Amino acid sequence: MDGEAQQISLLDGKEDKFDGVVVNLMEVVSMTVDDFDAKLDFSLRTWKGQGKKGIWIKLPRELSSLVDTAIKKGFTYHHAEKEYVMLTSWLREPPSTLPAYASHRIGIAAFVLNKNGEMLVVQENSGYLKDKDAWKVPTGTIKEGESIWAGAIREVKEETHIDTKFVEVLAFKESHQAVWQRKTDIFFVCELEASTFEIKKQDSEIFAAKWMLVEEYVNQPVHAEEGNEMFMLIANILLKRFQKEHMGFQNVHTTKSLKESLYSSVDHSAKHLSETCDETSTSTCLSKLSS
Repeated sequence: MDGEAQQISLLDGKEDKFDGVVVNLMEVVSMTVDDFDAKLDFSLRTWKGQGKKGIWIKLPRELSSLVDTAIKKGFTYHHAEKEYVMLTSWLREPPSTLPAYASHRIGIAAFVLNKNGEMLVVQENSGYLKDKDAWKVPTGTIKEGESIWAGAIREVKEETHIDTKFVEVLAFKESHQAVWQRKTDIFFVCELEASTFEIKKQDSEIFAAKWMLVEEYVNQPVHAEEGNEMFMLIANILLKRFQKEHMGFQNVHTTKSLKESLYSSVDHSAKHLSETCDETSTSTCLSKLSS
C-alpha cells in the first residue's frame, strides 16, 4: 500500500460533517480515464479503510468521459445541472442515508389588483388553457435562491411589464408526481398590488394580457368544467380576498438576512423585526437579494 501510495495519489476530497468525502473536480482542467480509474480505485480503498460513509464526486461537463468509470465502480447518479453531474457511492452496509436530490419545485400564481379593483390576467401561448378562450393569472417558477415574494414580483414584471408590491401569500397547494412524473409541485397563490398599470406583454410566452373585473374572472365557464375543481377553489379564494373575507400570510424579513422570510397570518414579532418590503423598500430588498 505504501509503495502504491507513492505512485498513485488520492483524489482531492474534503471530509463532510457526516463522515463522508466530497470530491470536487470542477477546477480540474484535464484527467485521463486511466489516471482517474487508478486514483478512484486507490481512494475508495483508502476511504473505506478509514470508515468513510458517503462519497460525492462532482464532475464538470469537460470530464464527462470519466462518468462511465465511476459507474463501473459502484457510483450512481445523484443529480445533474448545466455545468456538472453529481455521482455518489455508499461505502457502508445498506441502506444508504445519503439525502436525495431536491424533491419539490416551487411555483407562484400572482393575484394583482389595480386601483380600480381590477385584476391582471393573461392568456399564454402554450399550456392547458391554450385555445380555450380562458384567462388566467400570471404564474411562474421560483428560481434557485429566490424568495417567494421576489419571484412573484419578477414573474409579473417579465410577463406584463407591470411593477408591483408584494402583499401576502393567500394560499398554497401541492401536487405530487407533477414534475417529470416524480417530483412534488408546491404552488403559492400570492396577492400583489400594482404600482404601474400600462401592460406590455412578453411576446415569447404571453398571447394576450389585460385588466379584468374579479367577478368576471371567477365566473369563467372553464372554472366549472369537469376536472377543474382546483381552478374554481383558487378563484373563490381570490374573490373572498377581494371582498375582504380572506386573510392571508404576510412576509416578514428577519434583521439577520433579507434572504430569510417568514410567512405568517399575524405578525406577532413586528416590534422586533425589520419592515417587510413595502412600496418604498421593495427595490432596496430586491437589490440586496441579488447582490
